[in-house]
Amino acid sequence: MDHTSEEILWKSLKEGDLDAFSMVFKKFYSSLYNYGLKISKDENLTEDTIQDFFIYVYEHRENLSDLNAIAPYLFSSYRRFIIKRVNKTKKYSIIRNLDTDIVDINFTVEELITHQESTTYRNKNLTNLINQLPKRQKEVIFLKFHCNLKAKEIADTMEINYQSVVNTLHKAIKNLRKEITNIQLLNS
Repeated sequence: MDHTSEEILWKSLKEGDLDAFSMVFKKFYSSLYNYGLKISKDENLTEDTIQDFFIYVYEHRENLSDLNAIAPYLFSSYRRFIIKRVNKTKKYSIIRNLDTDIVDINFTVEELITHQESTTYRNKNLTNLINQLPKRQKEVIFLKFHCNLKAKEIADTMEINYQSVVNTLHKAIKNLRKEITNIQLLNS
């Protein structure tokens, strides 16, 4: 969907068009759910918060800003929404740095596996390597490769500047390459 189509869809949603709301819900639900699950690590909490989030969006639609692209708004808003809910729920916790909300995302093998057996072994190793990255690098990798967000959209989602996203992504990939090279050297 191009930016013009998204602008029209968002404008229709803001005007109360239930079909537009339904299209936004269907298009972004699974990606937001997967992202929320990475943050909360709890299916029920994620399911509840995503439904509450979409209800909130619809109920407050008239006050929403005009958008060129829907994904960055939904991801950043939902991120704040679920983190706030997780923080309110004492039995759920997310480890954070003192001054920022850094989400600790862990990848599952299923998220990286392809259908070829030869690739499965490499994906298990890659999964382990990704899970060893710093939290912010894991979140950027998840948003980039799992949610297919662009660097600008990731910056908006994580509420950091564009250059930080590019640098973090570069560091993550550099770290992964270094570790893969080390593994290859050990195996040769």
